Parts: sequence; C-alpha cells; structure tokens
Amino acid sequence: MLTNDRIPGVYLEDVFSTPEPELMTGVPAFLGLANSGSLNTPQLLTLWPQFEQHFGKSLSDSYLGYAVRGFFENGGRLCYVVRIKEATQSALQAGLDAIAPLDTIDLVCAPDIMKAEKDTDIWMMQKAILEHCQLLGDRFAILDAMNRSTPEIQQQKQRLSSINGALYAPWLKVPSLEKATGNGQQATGTTELLDVPPCGHIAGIYARSDRAAGVYQSPANYVLEGVLDLSFTVTNTDFEQLNLKTATTGVNCLRSLTGRGIRVWGTRTLSSDPSWRYISVRRLFLTVCRWIDRNLADVAFEPNEFKLWLRIERELTAYFESLFRQGAIKGNTPQEAFFVKCDEETNPPEIQDSGQVVTEIGLAPTIPCEFIIVRLIHGSTGVAVTT
Repeated sequence: MLTNDRIPGVYLEDVFSTPEPELMTGVPAFLGLANSGSLNTPQLLTLWPQFEQHFGKSLSDSYLGYAVRGFFENGGRLCYVVRIKEATQSALQAGLDAIAPLDTIDLVCAPDIMKAEKDTDIWMMQKAILEHCQLLGDRFAILDAMNRSTPEIQQQKQRLSSINGALYAPWLKVPSLEKATGNGQQATGTTELLDVPPCGHIAGIYARSDRAAGVYQSPANYVLEGVLDLSFTVTNTDFEQLNLKTATTGVNCLRSLTGRGIRVWGTRTLSSDPSWRYISVRRLFLTVCRWIDRNLADVAFEPNEFKLWLRIERELTAYFESLFRQGAIKGNTPQEAFFVKCDEETNPPEIQDSGQVVTEIGLAPTIPCEFIIVRLIHGSTGVAVTT
C-alpha cells in the first residue's frame, strides 16, 4: 500500500466493503467536569441529548459537553462519560481507575484537563492517560494540544512519547452550548463561538472511519462537522513543523482547505518508532489484542502442550485470514501478510513451568512480508504483549 504523508487517508489500492467487525471500535470514554451526576461512574450514552439527562446543563467552564456533542456530530454512536471532581491529577486518576474494567472502550479523551492552571499539570495528566492506555493494552488516547502557537505545541509534543496516543491541533471554534436549544443546536440569530479542544470531534471521526473503512485505515481526510472555524490557521509552514519536519514531530493538524471544509490532516501517533508511527497500525494491533483477550483468555488454564499450541495457531490463523480478506494486512497470499508461531521453541520447559503460554505473531499492516512482530504471553492474569 502506498501512502502520502502530505495527503493523509489517501491510499493507492482497490477498496472493498468491510464486514461488520466482531468487536466494536471507535468507542471512547470521556472524562471531565459536569454539573451533576455521580463522580467516577461510567455512564453509557448513545445520543447527545442523553448527556443533559444524566449530567445536567454543561458547565460554563467545562469542555466535556462540547466534546460529547462533537463526538455524536461526527459519527459517534456509543460512548461512556465519567464525571470527575476537578482538573487535577488525583481526580483524573480516579476517573481512569473507574474506566479500567471497561472492555468495550478503545479510546480515551479528557478535554477538561486543558483547564489546569499550569502547563506542567497538563503534561503530567496527559502522561497519566498514556500510561493508563499502556497498562491496559486495549485502548488509545486522543490528546489535545494546547491552544497556543506552533512553537509551544512543539514543546508540548516533545514531552510526550507513546505508541498509544495521538495529539491534535489546533482548537475548534464551535457554537456555544449556553445559548443552545434543547437538541444542542444554536438558537437563531444568537451564534456565539467558543474555542474548544478537538478530542471529542476527533473521536467521532475515528468511529465514522472505523465503520466506513475499518480500524486499520487512517482516521484522516474527513470533514469535521459542527465546526465553524479553527482557533488559528495552520499554514504549510506550520504543518511542516508540526507533522513532517523530523521523525520526532507528530502533531496531527486540522486544516481549513478552500472548497473542502475543515479536515483532519494527520495520521501520526506520539511515537518516533517507525513500526508504530501510524495511528491505524497501532489501533489494528490493539484490536487484535482485544480479540485475543476475548477469545483465547482460557488458554492459560489448559496444559501447556502440543494440543494447546495447535489450538492457538489454528484460531489465530483463522482470525488473521479474516483480516487478510478484509485488507487489514497486506500480501498477495496469507503467508505474506501474517505468521503465527506457538511451539516448543516459544514455549521451552522454563516457560511451561511458569504457567505461561507464549505465541509469536507477525502482521504486515502496510507492506507485504514486512512484519511487525510481537509476543503474546498468556498467564493467569490475562494476555500481555511484548515487542
């Protein structure tokens, strides 16, 4: 598959319809400040009007309502919302602990941490979200750049490094919720615009892209709905500095393109590792891990012997063949797209004695035979993935 960093989301290949995935993706948890509702209690929402039913009118000093509204405006269908006490690290951690057991989410957004008084507090909370995603191994963080100039956003990015998150800039100008009607729309003749972090709108784009093309395609080059302008115009120079300049840059930009609307213009994670540079690749592997955790969780309780190895190889091969048919992994044949290895070599006596089962898998998400290789370690506490 050929890609072009300057035109994200455009691929030179045939596109086929994707069957409905077994696992739902594009399901975020939103953590933030709300007017009412229980603290640190995940609440499922399937429609924007449900936000006010559970959390009351959006607070004037909160971005949470704007994020949730933006999610549904841009194609989101299901999310969880968690009311946290305040925009502090301890309050955020309590919210993260509350969503840890949820196996239905695969995205994490926390727009109200941008309310913190100090930049260092924002960075520390964003690092806590990334660490949460790393620890759980089944979710991806959508982070907001500060509403600042390009050099300051670059400084923020330099403090963040992870394969489990992405950073977006600039902020969005959207209609105020304070003068909205009951359905969240602005009353006629009363348009008031506010700058808000983009994470909720981006989460909606992820959900829309997943349904249209699959989790393995980049959630980019989509028009942002419900957005009237950007907090600043991203010039070609800004884009070069934020997204293309070096391997250490990786801020995904939102750009206003003449005649084409405001679009998502970036596909990068926060990692400088070439294997994990792209959001679609990382989310594909996270989805694979979720599938394995759901369908092969019981193998840790079976005897670590040839019969078990055969079962693991058979079930993983069948799953990866389905991904191959969908176009999620690349190759002219399945052998060029993936491999699975679970045998006496990956499970020597010391591994068997420890009660673990180790499987090595390789997937080619972008180029045939160029495998990203990970090891799956099944134990009594679940599945761990190492690179």
